[in-house]
Amino acid sequence: MRTWLPLPYTSLLLLLVWLLLNQTVAPGHLLLGSVLALTIPLLTMHLRNPQPAIRHPIKALMFLFRVLWDILVANMEVARLMLRPKLKLRPAFVEVPLDITRDFPITVLASTISLTPGTLSADVSADRSRLLLHVLDLEDEAQLIATIKHRYETPLREIFEC
Repeated sequence: MRTWLPLPYTSLLLLLVWLLLNQTVAPGHLLLGSVLALTIPLLTMHLRNPQPAIRHPIKALMFLFRVLWDILVANMEVARLMLRPKLKLRPAFVEVPLDITRDFPITVLASTISLTPGTLSADVSADRSRLLLHVLDLEDEAQLIATIKHRYETPLREIFEC
């Protein structure tokens, strides 16, 4: 079954999107959507880059809650910075050394940092050893790096076992 239906959830999602975009469940659209939902994953299967699976779903859920909390706190901090009478921000670029090397965990880390207001992931080095960040207001570079590594990178290493 895996050879003719390599990504069953993706196929189902493609079929549902096709039907939603066409706003009909007419037999012709069901047939065409099913053909597309089956052939697109088969044709693109060789393009997939295998990534590590989530090994600890409970830790992943805890990580999600941590990120949501950090987004809330960072929003308040950025609002406080913007509402100060004399705005003296210290924007800076910071390179964070990475211990994780797989594409997907690095993407999750970069996205997490970008979702948190006041920070933005700007680039990943070609050898995947450093992540370049832009920070809205940098107080202490070493402390920021330590916080990112402890708060985000370490849990991601545990979640993906990488």
